[in-house]
Amino acid sequence: MKNGTIQVICGSGRGKSDAAVGKAIGTLAENKTVIIIQFLKGSQAESKKDILARLEPELKVFRFEKASAFYENLSEEEKAEEKRNIRNGLNFAKKVIATRECDLLILDEILGIVDCEIMTVEELIGTLEAKEKEMSVVLTGKVFPKGLEPYADSISVIENVNVDKSMEE
Repeated sequence: MKNGTIQVICGSGRGKSDAAVGKAIGTLAENKTVIIIQFLKGSQAESKKDILARLEPELKVFRFEKASAFYENLSEEEKAEEKRNIRNGLNFAKKVIATRECDLLILDEILGIVDCEIMTVEELIGTLEAKEKEMSVVLTGKVFPKGLEPYADSISVIENVNVDKSMEE
């Protein structure tokens, strides 16, 4: 990670966040610092967040949403409140990038924020363009938005594969 990169981990399969955390652990092994900002997680990931908290102060995890349910399961009123909380998280991410507060910034489920139309692709690109050359960023989410390709140094797609058990002997 001598030169900062932008890595995208996307797709319909499970394990995108776990792959990003693996990248975080590798970065910590290089005596570097990591910040993870999680979006659209609800309270479902609290136990994982607690485990990651053991790696502080080199790794810091932030979540700005308050609802215990996933965003898509919220009422319109709850979604409006969570949008404000998510915007606070996005502003914090911009601050982290502007101040070079870490070596690796993981924006977990930020592509979902774009997919939910809380943030535009143009806003995301503007945020990424502000990053210093030395800082690396990992973006995760299911749907990879059009227009982001020129900014990604690598794109990993995680898909579910159905295995036909009847073919096995």
